[in-house]
Amino acid sequence: MKTIILISHGSFCEGLKESVEMILGSQEQIKTVSLLPEEDGSDFLKKFDSVIAEIDGDYVVFADLLGGTPANVISSKIMSGESIEVYVGMNMPMIITYLNSQMLGEPFDLNKSKENMVDLTQHIKEKLK
Repeated sequence: MKTIILISHGSFCEGLKESVEMILGSQEQIKTVSLLPEEDGSDFLKKFDSVIAEIDGDYVVFADLLGGTPANVISSKIMSGESIEVYVGMNMPMIITYLNSQMLGEPFDLNKSKENMVDLTQHIKEKLK
Protein backbone atom coordinates (compact mmCIF):
# COMPACT_ATOMS: atom_id res chain seq x y z
CA MET A 1 0.00 0.00 0.00
CA LYS A 2 1.27 3.47 -0.90
CA THR A 3 2.04 6.00 1.78
CA ILE A 4 -0.38 8.91 1.69
CA ILE A 5 0.95 12.40 2.41
CA LEU A 6 -1.65 15.02 3.26
CA ILE A 7 -0.38 18.59 2.81
CA SER A 8 -2.16 21.79 3.76
CA HIS A 9 -2.19 25.30 5.08
CA GLY A 10 -2.28 25.13 8.86
CA SER A 11 -3.36 22.00 10.68
CA PHE A 12 -6.12 21.01 8.23
CA CYS A 13 -4.17 17.94 7.08
CA GLU A 14 -3.67 16.75 10.66
CA GLY A 15 -7.36 17.20 11.46
CA LEU A 16 -8.36 15.38 8.29
CA LYS A 17 -6.13 12.44 9.23
CA GLU A 18 -7.67 12.33 12.71
CA SER A 19 -11.19 12.43 11.24
CA VAL A 20 -10.44 9.63 8.78
CA GLU A 21 -9.06 7.57 11.67
CA MET A 22 -12.31 8.09 13.63
CA ILE A 23 -14.07 6.21 10.82
CA LEU A 24 -11.45 3.71 9.64
CA GLY A 25 -9.18 3.31 12.64
CA SER A 26 -5.46 4.01 12.84
CA GLN A 27 -3.85 4.80 9.48
CA GLU A 28 -0.08 4.52 9.92
CA GLN A 29 0.45 4.94 6.18
CA ILE A 30 -0.90 8.52 6.31
CA LYS A 31 1.67 11.25 6.93
CA THR A 32 0.98 14.98 7.21
CA VAL A 33 2.92 18.11 6.35
CA SER A 34 1.49 21.46 7.47
CA LEU A 35 2.48 24.91 6.26
CA LEU A 36 2.39 27.08 9.37
CA PRO A 37 1.70 30.85 9.29
CA GLU A 38 5.30 31.74 10.13
CA GLU A 39 6.71 29.48 7.38
CA ASP A 40 7.34 29.98 3.69
CA GLY A 41 7.72 27.64 0.74
CA SER A 42 11.32 26.73 1.52
CA ASP A 43 10.39 25.78 5.09
CA PHE A 44 7.55 23.65 3.76
CA LEU A 45 9.84 21.98 1.21
CA LYS A 46 12.31 21.01 3.94
CA LYS A 47 9.52 19.45 6.01
CA PHE A 48 8.10 17.63 2.98
CA ASP A 49 11.51 16.30 1.94
CA SER A 50 12.10 15.11 5.51
CA VAL A 51 8.86 13.11 5.42
CA ILE A 52 9.56 11.50 2.04
CA ALA A 53 13.11 10.61 3.15
CA GLU A 54 11.54 8.31 5.78
CA ILE A 55 9.21 6.57 3.33
CA ASP A 56 10.17 3.19 1.94
CA GLY A 57 8.28 2.80 -1.31
CA ASP A 58 5.75 4.75 -3.31
CA TYR A 59 3.67 7.62 -2.03
CA VAL A 60 0.78 9.77 -3.18
CA VAL A 61 0.14 13.39 -2.18
CA PHE A 62 -3.20 15.02 -1.43
CA ALA A 63 -3.16 18.84 -1.19
CA ASP A 64 -5.74 21.25 0.12
CA LEU A 65 -5.76 24.02 -2.48
CA LEU A 66 -4.72 24.41 -6.12
CA GLY A 67 -2.38 27.38 -6.38
CA GLY A 68 -1.54 27.44 -2.66
CA THR A 69 2.00 27.17 -1.37
CA PRO A 70 1.86 23.45 -0.42
CA ALA A 71 0.59 22.44 -3.88
CA ASN A 72 2.95 24.88 -5.58
CA VAL A 73 5.96 23.37 -3.79
CA ILE A 74 4.99 19.91 -5.06
CA SER A 75 4.30 21.34 -8.53
CA SER A 76 7.86 22.69 -8.59
CA LYS A 77 9.19 19.22 -7.77
CA ILE A 78 7.15 17.76 -10.65
CA MET A 79 8.31 20.48 -13.06
CA SER A 80 11.92 19.68 -12.13
CA GLY A 81 11.41 16.08 -13.22
CA GLU A 82 10.18 14.22 -10.14
CA SER A 83 7.36 11.75 -10.67
CA ILE A 84 4.76 12.43 -7.98
CA GLU A 85 1.10 11.43 -7.98
CA VAL A 86 -0.83 14.45 -6.62
CA TYR A 87 -4.52 15.24 -6.10
CA VAL A 88 -5.73 18.68 -5.06
CA GLY A 89 -8.91 19.70 -3.24
CA MET A 90 -8.60 17.00 -0.61
CA ASN A 91 -11.54 16.18 1.60
CA MET A 92 -12.69 13.24 3.68
CA PRO A 93 -14.63 11.45 0.90
CA MET A 94 -11.56 11.67 -1.33
CA ILE A 95 -9.21 10.18 1.27
CA ILE A 96 -11.61 7.41 2.29
CA THR A 97 -12.27 6.54 -1.36
CA TYR A 98 -8.52 6.38 -1.98
CA LEU A 99 -7.94 4.16 1.04
CA ASN A 100 -10.78 1.84 0.00
CA SER A 101 -9.35 1.53 -3.51
CA GLN A 102 -5.95 0.64 -2.05
CA MET A 103 -7.47 -2.00 0.26
CA LEU A 104 -9.37 -3.53 -2.66
CA GLY A 105 -6.40 -3.36 -5.02
CA GLU A 106 -8.33 -1.17 -7.45
CA PRO A 107 -7.21 2.00 -9.20
CA PHE A 108 -8.28 5.23 -7.54
CA ASP A 109 -11.32 6.77 -9.25
CA LEU A 110 -11.55 10.45 -8.35
CA ASN A 111 -15.15 10.51 -9.60
CA LYS A 112 -16.20 8.07 -6.88
CA SER A 113 -15.16 10.57 -4.21
CA LYS A 114 -17.12 13.28 -6.03
CA GLU A 115 -20.26 11.13 -5.72
CA ASN A 116 -20.13 11.77 -1.96
CA MET A 117 -20.22 15.54 -2.41
CA VAL A 118 -23.89 16.47 -2.46
CA ASP A 119 -26.01 19.59 -2.07
CA LEU A 120 -27.84 18.14 0.92
CA THR A 121 -30.48 20.87 1.02
CA GLN A 122 -31.42 20.21 -2.61
CA HIS A 123 -31.28 16.45 -2.05
CA ILE A 124 -33.75 16.70 0.85
CA LYS A 125 -36.06 18.99 -1.11
CA GLU A 126 -36.16 16.49 -3.98
CA LYS A 127 -36.91 13.60 -1.61
CA LEU A 128 -39.78 15.55 -0.01
CA LYS A 129 -41.53 16.14 -3.34
